[in-house]
Amino acid sequence: MEFTASQIASFIEGEILGDPSALITGVSPIERGEKGHMSFIAQEKFAPHLKTSECSVLIVSRNLLKENETYPSTIIAVENAYLSFQVLMHMYQEMKGRKKGIEPHTSIDDSAVLGEEVYVGSFSYISKNSKIGEGSQIYPQVYIGQNVKIGKNCQIFSGVRIYDYCVIGDNCTIHANTVIGSDGFGFQPMEKGYSKIPQLGNVVIENDVEIGSNCTIDRGTIGSTIIGEGTKIDNLIQIAHNVVVGKHNVIAAQAGIAGSTTIGDWNMIGGQVGVAGHITLGSKVRIQAQAGVNASVKDGETLYGSPAFEAGNFRRSYIHFKNLSQLVERINKLEQNSKESSNE
Repeated sequence: MEFTASQIASFIEGEILGDPSALITGVSPIERGEKGHMSFIAQEKFAPHLKTSECSVLIVSRNLLKENETYPSTIIAVENAYLSFQVLMHMYQEMKGRKKGIEPHTSIDDSAVLGEEVYVGSFSYISKNSKIGEGSQIYPQVYIGQNVKIGKNCQIFSGVRIYDYCVIGDNCTIHANTVIGSDGFGFQPMEKGYSKIPQLGNVVIENDVEIGSNCTIDRGTIGSTIIGEGTKIDNLIQIAHNVVVGKHNVIAAQAGIAGSTTIGDWNMIGGQVGVAGHITLGSKVRIQAQAGVNASVKDGETLYGSPAFEAGNFRRSYIHFKNLSQLVERINKLEQNSKESSNE
């Protein structure tokens, strides 16, 4: 697709400084700009690229521009370049359109119900009594079990597996090779080994949730594992049986949440965080990457370390930890001096 600078400016209510007819055929990162491409500058640290970028058009936050300054690129001045660029990306995605219809080599049970304008890609399998909401996209090689409900305008990418009785809300995205509803890790130790505890529940994913690639969300033993509205889950994440994740949480890659833990709303959980089972995390909690949380957490706390504790205490303790060898040496000297004094 081709756009002029003036067209782009009209989409985001920007002010043009330079050539309004400059033609855009693509986008580039600001560090690797190309002629005919567009990029954006929203932070002071990237402002030097205003003079050096090869991009034909730059979307720039107004506070970064200087009066009476000239630039080699055509500038579209806006209040917030980052948000304006997001608007353009959403528009471009919508303009590409969505696929519709059923491709060859699919297997869809006669009892399954598909809404209007649903797309099902080749080699996908939809089981008995499952329902797919209107406008949803089921990409090739997806498995959907029995009695699954998928809402409107969802995107289920290739290789996803959704087990029986799971429920997906509206406007959800599940990326490639994620598994929804596999058995929870439930085993009873017996005299001759471990006896498997049947996992009879399901997974409920509420509206506007996005789940990355290669994640696993286990079904409840009894009842549901729940992922709350608006939550965003990165790649390579394990969420165990009967976990309840509240609304608008973000969870970074390689985190793991053990069974029957309850998480509140608007939390930020860093990469490789481990959360123990049967505890409660409040709301607006921030957990630093690689922290290990083994006890319940109140609202608004920030945690570092493993086992995790309050961030301020962690930083103060870490200063002492870095100087531990010198502290030990000082203590040894004090003890030696004390012994020598007592012997005199």
